[in-house]
Amino acid sequence: YLSTAATSGYLSTAATSGDLSTAATSGDRSTAATSGYRSTAATSGYLSTAEVHGEESVAVVTGLDNKARGCVGSWLVLTERDDNWHILGVKAICIDGKEYYADTWYTLKGGRVVRAEP
Repeated sequence: YLSTAATSGYLSTAATSGDLSTAATSGDRSTAATSGYRSTAATSGYLSTAEVHGEESVAVVTGLDNKARGCVGSWLVLTERDDNWHILGVKAICIDGKEYYADTWYTLKGGRVVRAEP
């Protein structure tokens, strides 16, 4: 409950499992994951991932070529960048099980939310 995990190296992992917890990474190819209710997973490195498995949780990806996934009732904040790391767009979606599905990776490409490779 109310836990925090943070890492910053290449291929790092930050994971928490309590409600209202936070996991954050900033290294390339890193992973941030949470499983608690109303938790947050955030990452900013190149080719990094964020995933949440708690209702009303948020997964945030802000790096280049990132992806995120969540459960029904969670939110994803996706960022698209060009090769010089300039922000091209940011979108938030709710995993509702109708338009966006649980346990499916998503990314932002060309201003559109699309499924990402696992």
